[in-house]
Amino acid sequence: MLFNSFAFAIFLPIVFCLYWLFPYRYRWSILLISSCYFYMSWNKKYIALIMFTTVVSYISALLMDFFKKKKRILLVFTLVASLGTLFFFKYFNFVSGAIMRLFHSFALPLHPITLKFMLPVGISFYTFQTLSYVIDVYKGKVRAERHFGKYAAFITFFPQLVAGPIERTENLLPQICKRHFFQYSQAVYGLKLMAWGFFKKIVIADNLAVYVDLIYSDIYSYKGFVLIVASIFFAFQIYCDFSGYSDIAVGVAKLFGIDLMTNFKSPYFSSTIKEFWSRWHISLSTWFRDYVYIPLGGNRKGKYRTYLNLIFTFLVSGLWHGANWTFILWGGGAWDITSYRKYIT
Repeated sequence: MLFNSFAFAIFLPIVFCLYWLFPYRYRWSILLISSCYFYMSWNKKYIALIMFTTVVSYISALLMDFFKKKKRILLVFTLVASLGTLFFFKYFNFVSGAIMRLFHSFALPLHPITLKFMLPVGISFYTFQTLSYVIDVYKGKVRAERHFGKYAAFITFFPQLVAGPIERTENLLPQICKRHFFQYSQAVYGLKLMAWGFFKKIVIADNLAVYVDLIYSDIYSYKGFVLIVASIFFAFQIYCDFSGYSDIAVGVAKLFGIDLMTNFKSPYFSSTIKEFWSRWHISLSTWFRDYVYIPLGGNRKGKYRTYLNLIFTFLVSGLWHGANWTFILWGGGAWDITSYRKYIT
């Protein structure tokens, strides 16, 4: 179910009314049921996948509270289970194809192994959200949530399930559990954010995509000014598409009295690369900073180790965006060490 669809236009008012009509102690169940329905509208089978990730992280976090000496084993188990699932569905065919081409380059025959299935919607987002939860519990930053239903509602919360922002436990989970009172001003602000998001997505991004797709689908037939215009249009297309979705997500959440983090802060008005990355897809860039770069040692283990940590972090960030060498090259192209070091430390 897309935000900019007729189905969502019917779905959202129904969920909104049910949420505020039900007593507050049952509202988490409205969010959970509606989120599951929202996700199942893409593919019914994959609800089992997100529930598997949710159950594994929930049980692992609980066990960490009871068996503190086994926390590291439980963390490793969760990382393997969650990242293994992500790898299988998102990267298996990519890695299999890379290995096949490598063998063929040495004239060694190898029958390709490919899996035919649709990539589960939002798998990168909810996987990272569950991982941050378990890691935070492991570090003692948050306590494991005892109520499975509320925890599941936190992971599957439909406004940010498909395209983020990737929420932190300490921000979203307490709001799922908290009693909310309807605030007219907050709801109006949420509707305004949604309207702005729909404008960016439908009016700007989708119309720019028509021109960009036309040029990029036959790029060798064009040159000069046309390519420059297409590249500029593409920059605004991806921004308006992604930030538009984020604005809609934040706006929808406000209808339920919940505040999601701001994911974009006018990044194209940045004066430096450092500032740009601090204002673009904020939830993802800070996730990599807190759960990849800093655990690797950050800038605490010497200059060259800092550079390696930065390069590795951006390579993984590139791979997160898609199973393709172009994304890896994009991530590996982050060579402005001075700017990135200032941002990510």
